[in-house]
This record gives sequence, C-alpha cells and structure tokens, in this order.
Amino acid sequence: MNYHANRLNKLRTAMQEKGCGAMLISEPMNQSWLCGFEYHDGYMLVTANNAYIITDSRYTEAARANTGNEFTVTVNATPSKVDELLREENISTLAFEDRSMSYAAATRLKDGVGAECIPAGGLLEDIREFKDDSEFAAIRKAQELTDMAFDHILKVLTPEMTELDVAVELEFFLRKHGASGKSFDFITVSGEASSLPHGEPKNRKLRPGFLTMDFGCVYEGYCSDMTRTVCLGKADAEMKKLYNTVLEAQLAALAIIKDGMKCADVDAAARSVIGKEYAGKFGHGLGHGVGKFIHEAPRLSPKAGDTVLRPGHVVTVEPGIYLEGKYGCRIEDMVFITPGGAEDITKSPKELIELF
Repeated sequence: MNYHANRLNKLRTAMQEKGCGAMLISEPMNQSWLCGFEYHDGYMLVTANNAYIITDSRYTEAARANTGNEFTVTVNATPSKVDELLREENISTLAFEDRSMSYAAATRLKDGVGAECIPAGGLLEDIREFKDDSEFAAIRKAQELTDMAFDHILKVLTPEMTELDVAVELEFFLRKHGASGKSFDFITVSGEASSLPHGEPKNRKLRPGFLTMDFGCVYEGYCSDMTRTVCLGKADAEMKKLYNTVLEAQLAALAIIKDGMKCADVDAAARSVIGKEYAGKFGHGLGHGVGKFIHEAPRLSPKAGDTVLRPGHVVTVEPGIYLEGKYGCRIEDMVFITPGGAEDITKSPKELIELF
C-alpha cells in the first residue's frame, strides 16, 4: 500500500470540504507524515493536483531520493515561491498551519501571496489522529524497545546512581538498540520528588522510596510512552496501598477501553477507584493520543465530552496518585484501539518491584 499517496488523498478531501484550493504545511513532523522525508527548512504545498516539497539545495537531492513520484521537489522556500506556484494553478485560497506557525511567519506569508490565507485549524491533526498499519508497526516497535529498556534498567540500577544517571542510561540503551531519539524529556524522579507528575531528574543520588520512570523513544518517526514506578528499598503498608490503588485504577480502565467507548467514561473508571481513598490526588487526565507527536488527540479526560474511541486511535492509560511533599506513583501503558476492541501493547511487569 502507498501510505503517502493515501494520506495525500485524505488531506485533499479535507481541503475540499474546507473550501481551500491549497494547503501550506510548515510543521516538520506533518511534512514527514505526508511524504516520508524529514526536513526542517522549507514548506510543503499541497493542491488538488500537485504536491510540492519547497526547500533549499541542502535537501533537494535527499528529498528526491526518499519521496515518491507524488511529490515535486523545488527550491526557494519563500512566500514568493508559494505565490508563484499558486498562480500557476490559479488558486485563490490557501490554508496554513495557524496552530504551529509563528505570528511573524504567518504575517510574511499573508503579505507575500495573493491568495486568501485561511487558518487550517486542526484539519491535518484530525486526519493524523487515526493511524494506519505502517504507523501501528512503528509505534509497536518503539514500545518494544521501551519495554526492553525497562528490563535493562532494573538490572543495572544501584544506590550510587543519580536521577540523571537513570535518564541517561535509559536513553543510551534505547539509541543503542535502534531508536532515533527520545520521545520527550524523561521523568526519572525518586523519593519526595515522585510526587511531581512532571518532575525533572536532578544530579542527586537516588532517594529511598518510589522511583518513577516515565520515558519513551522514537522509532521511524513514531513515539512510545510508558511509566513504571518501583520502590527503592522496602515499601511500607501505606506505600503498598497507594501503589495497588493506582494499579487497580489502571486495570479498571483497561478492562473497559475499546472501540466505541467514550473517552470520558474510560477516565471515569480509573478516577472512581482513586477517588475512594485519594480524592483530589489524581490531577491530570487518564491519557492522551500518541503518534509522531508525544501528545495527540484524543484525550482520556473528564473534559473529553462525547469524544469516542475509534479504530486507529493509539492512547495512553496512565493513572497516578501524588501526595505533595511525600511521594507519588504512576503506571502507564499504550493501547491500540482496534475494530470492536483494544490491544495493550505494553508488556513490562506492573506488580510492585522492590529493589536494593
């Protein structure tokens, strides 16, 4: 299957429905999603009949070698070049990526083209929300590498390591085994810092108690995302209770998540478990979509409204409990939504692991 031709066709259908004759793509990840080639200097212009990669001489040879015949590679990534191509096809309306383009860049574009510039909004993001088979395969491999990295870190953790050491060791392992990079800045925080959902690892030795590791990698342009919390030393009864409540909440959500479920209902299943003993201590949404970006639609959240999970969605399920100044715990898996069901692709163990 020619995935990139299929994606172009989906975009053209959406453009027609929006009433625009062309769309200018400036976000590099959206460009690579459409053409399979990653570049950071230039535009992509899609019309009803053509698709142009507009870049400079540093990228033209590689672009021609790594994209299909659906794309024409040209140089001079300026609004004047965009205007020239629009005039050749007699196009009067141009959608642009208002959610990612800077105000200055948008102003230059509007001043430099004769066509009417209209905000694209979430036009492209709405298409990317639903993953195809090639995207599933890349995400699955990224998660396999992430599971391998967790198994590795359990074998090499020592009390002498710092939180930064843990983050670096995870990234090194992932890159060594095929990842092109990390999908976000890793959260590897211990002791009282584990109460910070987005805590930053410090150059300090690991503290006794919970160690939360939220990490993932990029494989063939697609992200993984996983969190595991382990205990450095023996967990007391209160820590075990908190950990098992998070695990119970996640299992409750995983038991019902599937094609056709409301995102808000999946969130509610986990939140109701936590609310019995830890009301107000789960402050973020249950999960988010994952793809080329680490955070995509849809969201598993009380604010998700009537949004429904459909085949092609890839979402995280990550309940947590955070006791300010004391400690916290989060457990996160990645789930593919399939026709009539769902598949949890995260294989790392979830039972409470005590080390040292």
